[in-house]
Amino acid sequence: MDTQQALHTRVSAPVLTDPVPDAKVLENIYKAALRAPDHLVLRPWRFLLVRGEARSRLGKLFAFAAQSDHAEITEDQLERERAKPLRAPLIVIAIAVTRDHDVVPETEQLISTGAAVSNMMLSAHSQGIGAMWPTGAMAYHPVIKQGLGLAEHEKIVGFLYLGHIQGRVKQVPELIVSDFFGEWPEKS
Repeated sequence: MDTQQALHTRVSAPVLTDPVPDAKVLENIYKAALRAPDHLVLRPWRFLLVRGEARSRLGKLFAFAAQSDHAEITEDQLERERAKPLRAPLIVIAIAVTRDHDVVPETEQLISTGAAVSNMMLSAHSQGIGAMWPTGAMAYHPVIKQGLGLAEHEKIVGFLYLGHIQGRVKQVPELIVSDFFGEWPEKS
């Protein structure tokens, strides 16, 4: 698949299955992350890989975090939290490693990490691998941050789920470019 086709056809794949993509495919995905725009080459990101039994441990951490917020949470709700990481054979947790900088504000460092995730999604898609980028409350939860060993200055930008696509890929309507792009100043 060429670059333009990948850019124009990428969609999230919500149902992903085993096996974990092979080592060469993953290397391509990881290398794509490292080519994200990065003002002054700060490399404001790092990534945790969660696969195999570690997914269940992450699910338990999600349930613990949810229970710490809501003592009245039901067992069904806890089970849904525990099951979230099992939706794909591999999860890449994208972490922004922000730092004070005179030229590059934190916002740019966060955006750079988001661009790295976007690059990984495009690389996965171009190789026939499904990807989904949920964030949700767990990305911002202090229990999750502590459980993953994040430093105070680190922030989770997302959980990138990767695997083989199961079922149909959703069809997303093509958008009209002129609805979103316009000249400035607007012409009268």
